[in-house]
Amino acid sequence: MKRKGVLFVLSSPSGAGKSTMARKLLAAEANMGLSVSATTRPPRAGEVDGSDYYFKTDAQFAAMIEADEFIEHAQVFDHRYGTPQAPVEEALAAGRDMLFDVDWQGTRALKGKLQNDVVSIFLLPPSLEELERRLRGRGTDSEEVIERRMARATNEISHYDSYDYVFVNDDLDGCFQNVRKVVEAERLRASRRGPWLEEFVRTMERQDD
Repeated sequence: MKRKGVLFVLSSPSGAGKSTMARKLLAAEANMGLSVSATTRPPRAGEVDGSDYYFKTDAQFAAMIEADEFIEHAQVFDHRYGTPQAPVEEALAAGRDMLFDVDWQGTRALKGKLQNDVVSIFLLPPSLEELERRLRGRGTDSEEVIERRMARATNEISHYDSYDYVFVNDDLDGCFQNVRKVVEAERLRASRRGPWLEEFVRTMERQDD
């Protein structure tokens, strides 16, 4: 049953478990790949160009915008991020699903261009207090960065109602099972199995004649 690929968007405030959820989902779903974004921020230790991100200079990123090579792009803190369009279109046509790690602005842009192919999921933290505790527990951010992330989190959470599905990530395994149910159900939509399903029904109709 060949079908068109689905673009699954996973969003949450920093510290709400989005990266962990994405890793679990990619490990469990063989026909799902992670959409690789382009960014102007420098690589962190261990990151690989073309695998973690496409690392670009400001000039290169601007040229990609000028050439209309992005589905969406945005400024996040001090750097720019964008989703290259060509790999996404290739995956959709081949029936492969793509997982996107973008914020609400990126999600809105994706839906604006590929509305029928996008399924959006938002993860809420159990509380803002728990979110701050998780951020501090990382031990990687300065006080200033933590304050900026908390301020941004409040803004991101306010856009929860623009998503198709919203889950409170207070239990990782339980939340993961809910996300997988969404993936399974959305793959089975009749609209995603268009050509194969249409031909199957026509065959049945011809047999009835």
